[in-house]
Amino acid sequence: MSSAHIFSGIYAPIATPFTQDNHIHWEALANNLAFYNQSRLAGVVVLGSNGEFALLSHQEKLEMIRFVREHLVKEKLVIAGTGCESTAETMELGAQAAAVGAAAALVVTPWYYKGSYTDPVLEKHYHTIADASPIPVMLYNMPRNTGLNLAPAIVNKLAQHPNIIGVKDSSGDIVQITNIINNTPADFSVFAGSGSFLMATILAGGVGGTLAIANIMPDTCVELYEASLQGDLPKARALQKLIMQPNAAVTTGMGIAGLKKALDLIGLYGGKPRPPLQPVSPEDGTRLVKILQDAGVTVT
Repeated sequence: MSSAHIFSGIYAPIATPFTQDNHIHWEALANNLAFYNQSRLAGVVVLGSNGEFALLSHQEKLEMIRFVREHLVKEKLVIAGTGCESTAETMELGAQAAAVGAAAALVVTPWYYKGSYTDPVLEKHYHTIADASPIPVMLYNMPRNTGLNLAPAIVNKLAQHPNIIGVKDSSGDIVQITNIINNTPADFSVFAGSGSFLMATILAGGVGGTLAIANIMPDTCVELYEASLQGDLPKARALQKLIMQPNAAVTTGMGIAGLKKALDLIGLYGGKPRPPLQPVSPEDGTRLVKILQDAGVTVT
């Protein structure tokens, strides 16, 4: 791995806990962060998809970034999701995130006018943001939620910008991810966007992952990352197999509600998602207990 990589390792895209009346639950968030402080994570992502960023106001987003930076140990980095629908608001939130201690801005593609968001339009959007950003910018490709895919051709182009330092690719397309790794500068950080393809991404030359399952099994994810990096394939394969079921449950299977239920089950605070999202059904909750126990996770 190039020593020039600013960002590498495993990051947990943390959940945003809410009180019963749907305000941010700051005390619960502080307790969750205390757990991540004791882990081997390289840092956390605040306002990722798992953080319900699309359901938060601009002010809430800024307060979240500030609070997380204040409560996370210094050596762990905070990457802040700053992608908004407009270029201007994305730039504003990015500057504010930098001011309160975010180390990088994770910028998801805009999505509402997706028919108009051609590669040249997205290229201009990202260049404008990166030119103005006081912190490095990481691209965020999340086609399942946005309906847009940042294809290798545009990522390879954007990677030439000195302030665009990496990509979190949640497409699950390992051919695409490998193409990006092969055609971007050596110091461009390619992150797996899900635990399900972490080993494959690292073996292809990626440098880390931002994984929902790292909220629940942080050190297991770090062990998988390290085993893959060191070429310990038997260990990496065993760990990759171990996290597959719980990873599926807290991502595509049960979504954010599943992740929050899993947090409750391991003794952290998940609580309910913010409407219109709804909690998991009792049946799914029971199923989740078994999935976590089968993966060796202690359920309280």
